[in-house]
Amino acid sequence: MNISKEQIDSLNAVVKVAITKEDYEEKVNDILKNYRKQANIPGFRKGQVPMGLIKKQYGKAVLVDEVNKLLQDNLNKYLTEEKLDVLGNPLPRPQENFDWDKENFDFEFELGLAPEFEVKLNTKKPITHYKIGADKKMVNEQVERLQKQYGKIVSKPEVTKTAEVNGTFKNETEEIEHKTTIELTNVKAKKAIDTLVGKKVGETVTLKTKGLFKEDYLLSSSLGIPQEKSENLNIDVTLTIEEINEREPAELNQELFDKLFGEGTVKSEAEMKEKIKTDSEKQFEQQSDQKLLNDITEKLIEETKFDLPSEFLKKWIQVSGEKELTETEASEEYEKSEKGLRYQLIEGKVIKENDLQVQFDELKEFAKGFIKSQMAQYGHMDPKEEELENIAARVMGNQDEVKRLSEQLMSQKLLALYKEKANLKNKEISYENFVKEVYG
Repeated sequence: MNISKEQIDSLNAVVKVAITKEDYEEKVNDILKNYRKQANIPGFRKGQVPMGLIKKQYGKAVLVDEVNKLLQDNLNKYLTEEKLDVLGNPLPRPQENFDWDKENFDFEFELGLAPEFEVKLNTKKPITHYKIGADKKMVNEQVERLQKQYGKIVSKPEVTKTAEVNGTFKNETEEIEHKTTIELTNVKAKKAIDTLVGKKVGETVTLKTKGLFKEDYLLSSSLGIPQEKSENLNIDVTLTIEEINEREPAELNQELFDKLFGEGTVKSEAEMKEKIKTDSEKQFEQQSDQKLLNDITEKLIEETKFDLPSEFLKKWIQVSGEKELTETEASEEYEKSEKGLRYQLIEGKVIKENDLQVQFDELKEFAKGFIKSQMAQYGHMDPKEEELENIAARVMGNQDEVKRLSEQLMSQKLLALYKEKANLKNKEISYENFVKEVYG
């Protein structure tokens, strides 16, 4: 067998594979001999079928199968040994009048090659790295929410501006009839508030849906209809009041602190606020990191210039899926995936050049940390090491989970590298302003 490469340009090559009779003959004969031993053909005893008949019946199929195996194995071996960095998979070139009755065969495969390029983490323009702080207003609002959440529910004779009203919304035309609870502090329309305040259990009021709540999603959940149906909905609905309650805020005492943070962790209102501030900023850091990762990704794609073997990749996309695409469909699919492919190549180069690796032991510790944080969400704050080890062992036995965790850990390593080497400018900002600046 002879394999050679013809370089078309820096991004495209053709690999030629010449297979001779000597490469496959012995293997094909062995398989046919085995077929002969097992063959049950009427008129012949088992194992006594003439070899000519076996070759006539099975020879071509065995030959094709063995040549294709030889082709695939040796082509992959060649690409590895020659250290060819290919994109997609080799594409066989179609051959007119290919004849399997010949003894020697020639095959050609098109290759799309990965480009050579340089990645500069120190980008031309600096990238903003946000440090998001929890201001006093946010902390105080969170304290109030927690006091309300853990406070007492007290029945009231009539609706007040801070009441929770349980009732049923109805509109026969729209086929709405839904039991719900609304908090008057979430109601936006002043007319609706004025209509509700002072009403008693058993009374029915009519409200307009347009601009009823401060948040749009509250309308769909209150009426029991899909979000898309509630958008720009402008109808009258009746609300029959069935129960009126108010929440008396919980006292800021040790009982509440222990309930929220664990026994003895927080011992004063000041410590509670500091804990809320710290925990909030830790969560904001995750959002800031994700924003930074996204921005660096975009900037590296924008500033790292290289060509791709686009025509080869379009052909490969056309034939590589379950269903063959048209040229137009393949071209559209390539346009959608090109950006992702560019970053995949950039990321791969960054990982290789900086020797970023995910070791088994650190992946296991990462998995244990992930498990611990999940358990904490369900109130299991201090799991034993043995328990973590057992759960981690089960997780590490699942290849899909290992892949997912490996990708997350590698993202963390990349982020740490970017923070160290990228051209960043730090910006301190409140969460409210961060949301306005980043998401509009």
